[in-house]
Amino acid sequence: MKRTKKTWVWAKRIALVLLMLALCACSKETGTQKKPEEISRETSAQETDGEKEKPEESTKASLNTDPIEPFPSQEPETEETSETAESDYNWEKKAIIGTDIHYLSRTLTDGDSGFQHMVEHGDGKVVTYIEQITDAFLEEVIRQKPDMLILSGDLTLDGEKKSHEELAQKLYSVEDAGIPVLVIPGNHDINNRHAAQYKGEERFPAEFTTPEEFREIYRDFGYDEAISEDWTTLSYVYEADEYNRLLMLDTCQYNPKALVGGAILTDTYEWIEMELEDAWDNGMNVIPVAHHNLLDESEIYVDDCTIEHGEQLMYILEDWGVPFFLSGHLHVQHSKRSDDNFGIWEMVTSSLATPACQYGNLLFRDDGSFSYWTQSVDVEQWAKRHNRTERDLLEFDDFKEPFLRRVFYNQSYDALQKISGLTENQRKRMSELYSELNYHYYQGTAYQIRDVVLKDPDYQLWMGDGSFTVLTDYVQYIISDAKRDYNRVEGD
Repeated sequence: MKRTKKTWVWAKRIALVLLMLALCACSKETGTQKKPEEISRETSAQETDGEKEKPEESTKASLNTDPIEPFPSQEPETEETSETAESDYNWEKKAIIGTDIHYLSRTLTDGDSGFQHMVEHGDGKVVTYIEQITDAFLEEVIRQKPDMLILSGDLTLDGEKKSHEELAQKLYSVEDAGIPVLVIPGNHDINNRHAAQYKGEERFPAEFTTPEEFREIYRDFGYDEAISEDWTTLSYVYEADEYNRLLMLDTCQYNPKALVGGAILTDTYEWIEMELEDAWDNGMNVIPVAHHNLLDESEIYVDDCTIEHGEQLMYILEDWGVPFFLSGHLHVQHSKRSDDNFGIWEMVTSSLATPACQYGNLLFRDDGSFSYWTQSVDVEQWAKRHNRTERDLLEFDDFKEPFLRRVFYNQSYDALQKISGLTENQRKRMSELYSELNYHYYQGTAYQIRDVVLKDPDYQLWMGDGSFTVLTDYVQYIISDAKRDYNRVEGD
């Protein structure tokens, strides 16, 4: 796409305004004032019984030379309509974003040693209590009453059909509360041959989910209400209200089987451009959502996290003036702008399944400004309200951080065992430091401990000869990226 299309649209709109100005000025010279819609329809200037011409201030309103309102009105403002117009245009909407829930149906595990080993040596997902975390999250959404709930993929642990079906049933409670739920798939959700169930010490295959089944299961959560669907993928457009549309992008590759990385098909790019142009012509804001990242949020995980050739999508969105992009997949709380002073913002919400088990809040306004911040699910209060007896749930804040630190410690220790020349004590100390640093990185708060880590002798062990594992590069990247708190973004 050439970067001149939006300019052409603006030129067309400005030309139309200039034409309206000329017509209004012409009618004023002849002593007859007309509403713009009267001119365009070439209706008679004669007044009907009981009607009077609009006062002079109405004509001045119609001659406003500023053509760039967020949502231009169709009628000139009058004393009777000014109060309504102000309330219509000074709006603020709220969305809650949850991502990477990795829900696992309770019917697919007995909680025995095979399941526990997967959890303890995984990537930090609290799968043991994922049903309780999900229920607590959905209850918080209902209490907050946002304008919409967005779930940006990896809805299930590994695409088990039973997990999808069970989660979908839970989402009806949000819809029943009058809050639209909008979903898209993640790389774990469709045609995933790793779908499994856990019995005793063993792991067995479970039924996975096809694209057709995914759409059917979640038909009431975006798909059946869509005003447009991309028939080559599970992408769609949802019109939230008279001002806002959500561009829900399926960036996953799952034919014939699921891949980790994301991409967008050529036909889908054509559909995206068509939908952006239609939204522009109708004066609509567009909120794009995808599972994979638009920008290189992590220098370590570029290949599998950033959309392949994602710069093409970035340019298209910027050309149409889209201010921000929502994604997940990384499991790390992060945000970035395509240019330091100009360009599109991307907010990557961390996994709901990974401590701090948080979600994103987004306020977006008619003037194009927005605010984004994160919030942790209050599992403890949920457990008390539902008379749960499990200590881990009643004291979830004390449970979740040590859990994630232990997982990260195991990751490091397992990797360092393969490295000769290190003592057992050194492996343990290095793993403790890695656990501390990676924990803060996942929370988006590594900047808080950056200076302390740089002075730590165990950090120098990590930097040693620079040839330990890929974790060495990862540690260095976290330090270089620890610049600010990634839990809050203010856009204007």
